[in-house]
Amino acid sequence: MKVVVCKDYDEMSKKASELVISNMKEKPQIKFGFATGSSPVGLYKNLIAAQKEGEISFKYAKSVNLDEYVGIDADNEQSYSYFMHDNLFDHVNINKENINLPYAPENDEKYAIEYRKVLDDFGQRDIQILGLGPNGHIAFNEPAEKLNRRASIIKLTDSTIEANSRFFENEDEVPKYALSMGVEEVFNAKTLVVLASGKNKHEAVERMLNEDSIYTELPASLLNLHPNVYLFVDEEAYNGR
Repeated sequence: MKVVVCKDYDEMSKKASELVISNMKEKPQIKFGFATGSSPVGLYKNLIAAQKEGEISFKYAKSVNLDEYVGIDADNEQSYSYFMHDNLFDHVNINKENINLPYAPENDEKYAIEYRKVLDDFGQRDIQILGLGPNGHIAFNEPAEKLNRRASIIKLTDSTIEANSRFFENEDEVPKYALSMGVEEVFNAKTLVVLASGKNKHEAVERMLNEDSIYTELPASLLNLHPNVYLFVDEEAYNGR
């Protein structure tokens, strides 16, 4: 794992975007795995700016996404579909036919099976963007005795619901389930770009980097098994202060 410690969130976003932009220049038909949440917003802003300046183009890019809440409409402002369009897709020249977003209007595993097929057809990604949950989850693969290999409907932990409640009116409005890529699918990328910022990510970062064990109770620890991971982390997440 290549660790890039940055002064703050803005520098973290800039450094990560430089890596992504470099890859896009080398391969215009790049295949992305995108993430949501607050961690990648700065990265996406930098990619939008780079396209406006003529540095890169999304014309031939294709994408899949890590996850989506269950039972939430795509046009709901809290859906990850809305997030992706608002923070990236609506501002770049990506072909809408090349965007693949998970969708589960109800808690039914058939939607996970459908998304597995999408991911199989899509094939290996060039870059997978990842955030890191305060409890060490990757995508919505929560700490547990067992983790899913393939896309599944996952019950969110109380800590994740609490962490995500900042995006909703109150905690009761946060969906309790999500459709998420499994760990095997998360790892099906040539390069993983992991973003972690803020003091609340410090424990997960510290344990991932310093503990000798790899275990499902800390899903982020599994990132040590991937051959090409870049961790972009700000000083607060790295040092805890």
